[in-house]
Amino acid sequence: MKLFLRYPLVAGTVLALLAVAVLLMSGQPAIAQLAASGYALAVAAYLSVGMVRRLRSGHWGIDILAVTAIVSTVLVGEFIASMIIVLMLAGGTALEDYAAGRAKGELSALLERVPQTAHRERTGTAGNGTATNAVPNGTGDNGAHEDVAATDVRVGDILLVKPGEVVPLDGVLLSDAGTFDESSLTGESLPVERSAGEGMMSGSVNGEAAVRMRVTAVMEDSQYSRIVALVKEASESRAPMVRLADRYAIPFTAFAYALGAIAWIVSGSPTRFAEVLVVATPCPLLIAAPVAFLGGMSQAAKSGIIVKYAGVLEQLGKVRTAAFDKTGTLTYGRPSLVAVVTADSMDQDELLRLAGSAEQYSSHVLAASVMEAATSRDLRFETASEALEHATHGVRAVFDGREVVVGKPSFVAEYAPGVAETELQSGQLAIYVGVAGVYVGALVMSDPLRAEARRTLAELSSLGVTETVMLTGDALATARHIAAEVGLTDVRAECLPADKVEAVKSLNLRPVMMVGDGVNDAPVLAVADVGIAMGARGSTAAGESADVVIILDDLSKAAQAVRIGQRTVRVAMQSIWIGIVLSVGLMVAAAAGYVPAIAGALSQELVDLATILNALRALSPGRHAAPPKGQAEPSTSAITRTVLR
Repeated sequence: MKLFLRYPLVAGTVLALLAVAVLLMSGQPAIAQLAASGYALAVAAYLSVGMVRRLRSGHWGIDILAVTAIVSTVLVGEFIASMIIVLMLAGGTALEDYAAGRAKGELSALLERVPQTAHRERTGTAGNGTATNAVPNGTGDNGAHEDVAATDVRVGDILLVKPGEVVPLDGVLLSDAGTFDESSLTGESLPVERSAGEGMMSGSVNGEAAVRMRVTAVMEDSQYSRIVALVKEASESRAPMVRLADRYAIPFTAFAYALGAIAWIVSGSPTRFAEVLVVATPCPLLIAAPVAFLGGMSQAAKSGIIVKYAGVLEQLGKVRTAAFDKTGTLTYGRPSLVAVVTADSMDQDELLRLAGSAEQYSSHVLAASVMEAATSRDLRFETASEALEHATHGVRAVFDGREVVVGKPSFVAEYAPGVAETELQSGQLAIYVGVAGVYVGALVMSDPLRAEARRTLAELSSLGVTETVMLTGDALATARHIAAEVGLTDVRAECLPADKVEAVKSLNLRPVMMVGDGVNDAPVLAVADVGIAMGARGSTAAGESADVVIILDDLSKAAQAVRIGQRTVRVAMQSIWIGIVLSVGLMVAAAAGYVPAIAGALSQELVDLATILNALRALSPGRHAAPPKGQAEPSTSAITRTVLR
């Protein structure tokens, strides 16, 4: 019953067919013909209203064939065929809806898992909120927590996530360890293990033990909410291939009319004209393309790639130039310690420990890298009695009366004369350290190239992307060093955001795909033919400006997006041509008198089914290109929490 209510035209046509059948069995063929013809013409009139509206707006569609087929079969007395055509058109809509629903499955799965409540620790029960002891197995908390709406949780609140529950917001794990299922977000099939202090992604599912977490982002800023917003936008888009299918309307319609007219003239029977038009109905062309594009978007979402608009897939399939930001895109954006250079007798670990102790009072992006390097050596930080950060220059802190300065050479030289700049290789930078008025050495840092960067460029080349460009604000020497390592064809260094925009506009080989992650990349992502944001660590501005958001910290997904785009377009075009070839074959057979009107109407249903089944192939990944020899496929389990910079 629900099915008939959802598709009233299907229900009405089935009832009309039953009524006609009863009249025929009752020996009243004239009344049956009158009833069937009247119903078919009423449907044709209904379809004509929409057709006329589209024609007035300058949109020529192939639905004119369907209307002509209904009218012509009624005029030549083939009223059963006219009813089958109406049922075919109504059933085609239902089939399209079913196929589209299946194709949207991966997208809607995200929407169904939006967390609604959270177990917040009551005030006074969390201590200082820094404990890392694991919550015992089980869900009882003796009233220590209260259930609140996820939208009411604030940054800094302590939450309990029970076994099997969805993590409601982004946060940091306070328990010693936890296991989480991130498959719906990242496509990683195996559970991911997290330890105390590591980030937790909203939308992931907790394992068998309850854990505690500290919230780092409110609901609207959490990773999962951002993904849901993108998915909603994506699921409501319309594929431009529907318009591409309509481009075949004029030649297809003209051919059908011409063939039908020739058959009529040669045979001398107007019935032959109707028989040709019956098998020329355009359902396969109308259905196949949107189903294929919805399938492609679903496959992309399953791989951790959110495509905002279905039309982006067509652009991705034609990309010929790829432009990349450097920091955070081609590189990890997390400088790591390469060497500790000492200028006097101070031990390397002691120098690093003091530098890390001072950097804990700095908000500079390099401070976290210094602290991470010190922590990896199990060095303990001191607590400063006085600390002051000088923005963009460095930090000064006092520990037990001993002054420590860390930063640029000119800044450190103000407090510790004798600073000697360290010799650096291309792609490296140095952080200088002074202690108690004496220059003691420097920390050499480097932002390493992503492990998957070379493989990504090689795969893009195999997919037909012939030009690759780096657009970066870094110095030319550093940019050239990275470009040489990864194999880029062009380098544009020392670029401001406006320079990146002009650079993309000036590229001749189009479409151009731009991949970036920072706030400064937002303008160029917006002007590129296809903007791709590395959303796992990227800024909100970059994600909002881009056409595609990669929710994994994995550059190779950019190449996978191109591959999915190419496959989707290929499947859509194959489906369109399957419909055309099968329809033309039936039209020729009908023109020769081998396909009666009723048989033609029934056979067209098989054509519909064939095109839909082929279009649904876009749901599968197809045969992936293997990584170049010697380069392994990177793991997708190392997902980093979104950082709004």
